Amino acid sequence: MPNLKQKLREKIDIWRPRVARLIQEHSDVVVDQVTVGQILGGMRGIKCLVTDISYLDPMEGIRYRGFTLPEVFAKLPKPRGAESPYVEGLIYLFLIGEIPTVEEVEDVIDEFHKRRILPRYVYDVIDQFPCCSHPMTIFSAAVMTLQRESFFAKKYAAGLNKTGFWDPTYEDALNLIAKLPEIATYIYAKLYRDGKRIQSNPGLDLGGNFAHMMGIPRPYDDVARMHFILHSDHESGNVSAHTGHLVGSSLADVYLSVSSMINGLAGPLHGLANQEVLRWLHELMDRMDHKIPTEDEIKQYVWDTLNAGMVIPGYGHAVLRKTDPRFLLQRDFAMKHMAGDPIFQYVDLLYKVTPDILMEHGKAKNPWPNVDAHSGALQWYYGVREYDFYTVLFGIGRAIGVCANLIWDRALMYPLERPKSITIDMMEEIVEKAKKKSSMESVS
Repeated sequence: MPNLKQKLREKIDIWRPRVARLIQEHSDVVVDQVTVGQILGGMRGIKCLVTDISYLDPMEGIRYRGFTLPEVFAKLPKPRGAESPYVEGLIYLFLIGEIPTVEEVEDVIDEFHKRRILPRYVYDVIDQFPCCSHPMTIFSAAVMTLQRESFFAKKYAAGLNKTGFWDPTYEDALNLIAKLPEIATYIYAKLYRDGKRIQSNPGLDLGGNFAHMMGIPRPYDDVARMHFILHSDHESGNVSAHTGHLVGSSLADVYLSVSSMINGLAGPLHGLANQEVLRWLHELMDRMDHKIPTEDEIKQYVWDTLNAGMVIPGYGHAVLRKTDPRFLLQRDFAMKHMAGDPIFQYVDLLYKVTPDILMEHGKAKNPWPNVDAHSGALQWYYGVREYDFYTVLFGIGRAIGVCANLIWDRALMYPLERPKSITIDMMEEIVEKAKKKSSMESVS
């Protein structure tokens, strides 16, 4: 049976001619038109990026290699007795585009076991950070420190044909992903456990070993697997995924690219949303004196929040036009394992009343909850109560998608990303010409 890398090589040989044909024969075909609003609105909705690994469907949510999230969770192999699939199976799906067999997943698990050991100097770098440092700062620095291990950097310096760039990128990607649980849990121990670290268990899968090193019993291993899978990719246009792609397009190696991705994820408009939701929930609980409110009381609080000019954290999405399937998968898990938890009961009540209120309010394009409306509540319930660490958990998952995309970016030899800018003067001239043309057409 071919291993993961050999099967990936076979897939690349099939896909390269498809990309070459599009460039050589169809470069002038128009895909989309750009408006002033899109240019000045953060390029939202402009179709100018390519990834075959995930696609965000407005009605179905994120698709991984064409599969909806419910399909992914149903089809990917799971550890014995577990509810969430192996993260390693998702990595296989991302790279190969096919649902793996149990044997193929075990092959990936074995690959990660071989690559999980973290060099001593990375621990030393983490230890040198002051105790009050933000975990995302340490996380980014630790990943970047590993750059000295980069196979790609060494191969490129020695002289490597670009058709082979994907190979050392693959090696770097698997080496990094295998080490991320150790990096993250060591940071957690340093900041929140007085440095008391729990040693890795090489007999466990990635999600199970992460839960073990966090010192949290089952079913937190399923929470970890679910969290990493749900956060692993979300098209190419979000800040973290796009930053990783953009930096990687310069032929920066995986370590530099993923470190930059982490920096983008740390921004308050991107990866911090889940902790902001949980902070808001605690403020709501304080206001309700920690009793479970009635639906009418929750409705009043939501209206008071909106009328004060504030938003309801965790609700709305730039693309989705229905409840985020990532929210629903977490909700199903919570209904089974923590239905009596007060925070979950607040999350549940908000889900029942908020969408209708937002629709009545009229300012939200999507009144439904997204993944962040639930993820912090799960972490809090299982004992991870340090808000700042939640984005590190997000970063582990997102690194999987970014790494898979970087491998395929190199395999298909995508170029340096370099969009063109224009000035405000130029834009105003374009607008005036458009107005004159429209006026002349209406007269005629």
